[in-house]
Amino acid sequence: MTPPLPLEEAQRRLLEAVEPLPLERIAIERSLDRYTAEAVTAARTQPAADLSAMDGYAMSDGDPGPWRVIGESAAGRPFGGTLGPGEAVRISTGALMPAGAGAVLLQENASRDGDRLTLNGEGEPSPRHIRRAGFDFRAGDVLLEAGTRLSPAHLAAAISGGRRELAVRPLPWVVVIDSGDELAADPASCAPHQIPASNGAMLAAMATPHADHVRRIGPVPDKLDALLAAFEDAADADVIVTSGGASVGDHDLVRPALESWGAEIDFWRVAMKPGKPILVARRGAQWIIGLPGNPVSSYVTAFVFLLPLLRKLAGAAQPLPRPLPLQLGEDLPATGDRLELVRARLSGGTVVPVSEQDSSALRALAASDALIRREIGSPGARKGESVHAYLLENGGIA
Repeated sequence: MTPPLPLEEAQRRLLEAVEPLPLERIAIERSLDRYTAEAVTAARTQPAADLSAMDGYAMSDGDPGPWRVIGESAAGRPFGGTLGPGEAVRISTGALMPAGAGAVLLQENASRDGDRLTLNGEGEPSPRHIRRAGFDFRAGDVLLEAGTRLSPAHLAAAISGGRRELAVRPLPWVVVIDSGDELAADPASCAPHQIPASNGAMLAAMATPHADHVRRIGPVPDKLDALLAAFEDAADADVIVTSGGASVGDHDLVRPALESWGAEIDFWRVAMKPGKPILVARRGAQWIIGLPGNPVSSYVTAFVFLLPLLRKLAGAAQPLPRPLPLQLGEDLPATGDRLELVRARLSGGTVVPVSEQDSSALRALAASDALIRREIGSPGARKGESVHAYLLENGGIA
């Protein structure tokens, strides 16, 4: 039997083979959480002209005053004339600097009597209070790199750059298939020999922020014809995710069902704990991820394989979760011949392993907000040491 792949090699093999979905151009208002398919450049300069950064009065730079107020420049309603010596214009934040003006006197530093304006002794006019043309960006500047996931701030930057549409990748369509004779569809009606079918809902919830549409099928019994029917029902999906049936027992039929369906197995089994029996296959342009049935194993393998796959299909430049250095809050034992992802919680600036690490322990998983990454053959780690951990929030890419 082929030995399990190291985690990094398995992730690399998967992601190098994935081609992002074809780009499309859509209105910026519809592009939130999509990934840019190309760099977004500015079509205009921001600001397009010198603007006041404060409320006050605009006058020529170096003009000592006193001044005569000859008009007003408001945001969206500029002053139409030109300032001469001894003249000033009332100006508001964001308003266009008048021709001939080179300094702004803050409102709180001004004393005004009718049209006569003088200093009150608290400050003087300064060009520091001017937002110069192009200080934010200029036409042609790159605002967003290709592969950027679009946040509300990104949308605002693109709109300010004069863009109405963006080239983005579609989000993939996903089908989640629960399989196993032991699964009960109704958690309120579960016999002693059954367990509630929780994995499907969990995996669908994990995929939803990274997918255009997520559909669930199952629970599907451990029968070859039932699995084949489920795969055929999911034939329109970009990604099929199975939970359970990916191991080597007599009732683990996902692999033979996929092969009968015409899928090609890319790899099977990864040297990680939890989650060794993970399967990756392809059928044409369609990807199939076979996850273990134990719920914690299913969650962890989805975190390091399914979510990066969905992000790569959607065009992410950096689809893998990013480990962060954190201080360990409790001792950890040495590891063996598999990379370990230890469920943990954040506490007072440290990351603390949860007490129960069994791959079926959902209560412990629900209490976790991080995965401590422990390399193969790592020595024991002591409290206070630095370790690398993935934050579970936002799929580890926050």
